[in-house]
Amino acid sequence: MAISAPADTRRVGAAVAAAGISTFASLYAPQPVLPQLAAAYKLDPGAASLAIGVATTALAVAVLPLAALAQAVGRRRVIVWSVLTSAAAGLLLPLAPSFPVLLVLRALQGVAVAGFAGVGAAYLADQVGKARLAAAVGAMIAGNSVGGMLGRLGAGFTAGPLGWRWAMAAVAALALACAAYTALTLPPSHPPTRGRALAGRGTGRWRQALGPGLAPAYAVGGLAMGSFVALYNAAGFRLTSPPLSLAPAAASLVFLSYALGTVSSAAAGRLESRLGRTPALVAALLTTLAGTLLTSAAPLPLVVAGFAVLTAGFFAAHALANAWVAAQAPPEARGTAAGAYTLCYYLGSGAGGTAGSAVYGHAGWVWLTALVAAWLLLAVLAVLAAARSGAVRPLRAPLCRDMAE
Repeated sequence: MAISAPADTRRVGAAVAAAGISTFASLYAPQPVLPQLAAAYKLDPGAASLAIGVATTALAVAVLPLAALAQAVGRRRVIVWSVLTSAAAGLLLPLAPSFPVLLVLRALQGVAVAGFAGVGAAYLADQVGKARLAAAVGAMIAGNSVGGMLGRLGAGFTAGPLGWRWAMAAVAALALACAAYTALTLPPSHPPTRGRALAGRGTGRWRQALGPGLAPAYAVGGLAMGSFVALYNAAGFRLTSPPLSLAPAAASLVFLSYALGTVSSAAAGRLESRLGRTPALVAALLTTLAGTLLTSAAPLPLVVAGFAVLTAGFFAAHALANAWVAAQAPPEARGTAAGAYTLCYYLGSGAGGTAGSAVYGHAGWVWLTALVAAWLLLAVLAVLAAARSGAVRPLRAPLCRDMAE
């Protein structure tokens, strides 16, 4: 039964937001301390970035099996397991005796995060209904960005005086508190689908989820996320190295740009209602590209401004693409489509983030931004090609109006 009372809707939103803060604070907490990890384990930037890449790749691999599991056991159960397990794995990270052990724990953490990342949007669609779906998804993504920002800032600020191990412990404590709130307050999901009905419709759901109307959103998810993570993986190395030579705590302030991502993801629907879906998504991607190019400037204020612009553009693009998938997919294929989007999104994070860090380590920032620019332009071309082909149906007006609220 869908939850329609305003109080219940707020309860759903608060519990899902706490889950987003918990999981995404855990997932990206190592990012600001990658230079310290590289120094501690004698790694180059590309190898150190595996602390991010292994987790996000594991997430991508696990997201579809866990989305299918959620169909059988219930989405609430998978979300609660996800947040508690990812927080527990985070508590073990400071105890890792070697980098390979740390990578194993990060892989476990990535698998756990997949439970929330793969079914969160589908859970919201069940609870709030299609009329409020875009606003709910935008709020969820805003919560995710808050979690990512808090995890990065917490780790960055504590790593200087306390070291990277205590930095990871501090973020894990925050994640555990938010996970406990989610476990205690998240409302029940719809009864799970079992047996022959689940198996009999599996092929049809996949056929619908892989239709041409959804492919551009998957392309945006993978290419844009790869670009975004590549830049932020390398940011700590660039900001703490000459000529900028910032302290780790000062360098971590760049993650305050996530506040703009929170605003832009929540406001993305207004952009879509004014411009239309394709122009809005293209505008968001081109904004990300403009910010990327601006980070190549020499003065520190322009570098920081570039990160702010690219972060706002990326989160707007992600919100639009994610809502596109949730609304375009038929109800019976919604969970599968959400899992497919998340698969592309985090494969982009793992592969793109590691490749971009390797390019930075061997060739420098200018070549990294050139690579990212190429990826973003490919995403733009995918969206424009889909619009020209007519494969994508326009979103219905009520959804656009709700996104603008």
